[in-house]
Amino acid sequence: MTATADAPVGASGRSIAYGAAFAEGLAQMMEADPNVFVAGEDVGRAGGVFGSFRGLNERFGDMRVVDTPISEQAIVGLGTGAAVSGLRPVVDLMFMDFILVAMDQIVNQAAKLKYMFGGKATLPLTITTSAGAGLSAAAQHSQSLEAMLCHIPGLKVVMPSNPYDAKGLLISCIRDDNPTVFVKHKRLLGLRGDVPTDVYEVPLGSASIVRPGDDVTVVTYGRMVHESTAAADALAAEGIECEVIDLRTLQPLDMDTVIESAHRTNRVAVVHEAVRFGGLGGEIASQIAEHAFDYLDAPIERIGAPFSPVPFSPVLEKEWVPNAEMIGERIRALAAA
Repeated sequence: MTATADAPVGASGRSIAYGAAFAEGLAQMMEADPNVFVAGEDVGRAGGVFGSFRGLNERFGDMRVVDTPISEQAIVGLGTGAAVSGLRPVVDLMFMDFILVAMDQIVNQAAKLKYMFGGKATLPLTITTSAGAGLSAAAQHSQSLEAMLCHIPGLKVVMPSNPYDAKGLLISCIRDDNPTVFVKHKRLLGLRGDVPTDVYEVPLGSASIVRPGDDVTVVTYGRMVHESTAAADALAAEGIECEVIDLRTLQPLDMDTVIESAHRTNRVAVVHEAVRFGGLGGEIASQIAEHAFDYLDAPIERIGAPFSPVPFSPVLEKEWVPNAEMIGERIRALAAA
């Protein structure tokens, strides 16, 4: 059975963790298609640095769950070559920070091949990685660099906020004939939620309204969906009803859902964990200004991290990452504007 829909709350009667939902979706795709294989550092016997690939090596063997050398450029190069040759590789880069080592392969090779071959080549490559702060992993293992990837024509980028979307978006990525980047948030891997046992897709490029409201539109994704929803729940007690939109897919963006909401609420806040300057929020705010300016009753609020590396200190890191209290303060001011 294949479905293409938002999560039917309580439909499966089964609650599993975000990381387990990811692994289940991957296993089901590997079971269904022998051309799907996994490669990356420690994805085999160790099951991945965060356990996201646990059990796959035992089930599918060394030829389909491949431990690679510590070379991100080689990993993505392997995946690109395999994909253009007819396979459906899923290659893992342990931390999102490490995509920078492989940017030539990602940006100049994988993202460009289909265009350079006049559309005759297909490139069903899925790159998975883990982003975000909150584990005191310091400045080189805690970044959110999704805006860099969204800037590249030829790439699709997803960042699920919950277990249901983690499984459904991964299946959509693997089935897509274009290079996709699947970004997990490290702090969400243990988050539990309702996930059907069936194979289902969450369509790429489709946002989800996770909390309806009439006063302020809050556009967000990843871990910030939960911080924004907590802020919205607190503001509701003050009579401020926020509509929280989980983008789910960052490239392509579902701006139709965002614009329609802005037309109703007349106030918009964009929230992401990544550094505010040059972040995806700027692009979203610009498109809202282009297509909904006459509906806005206040300037668009952009909420993101300070312009600094992610601190190692748990105390400083906690202050660095936007949280529900800070988001609530900014939205409260926006609602009063």
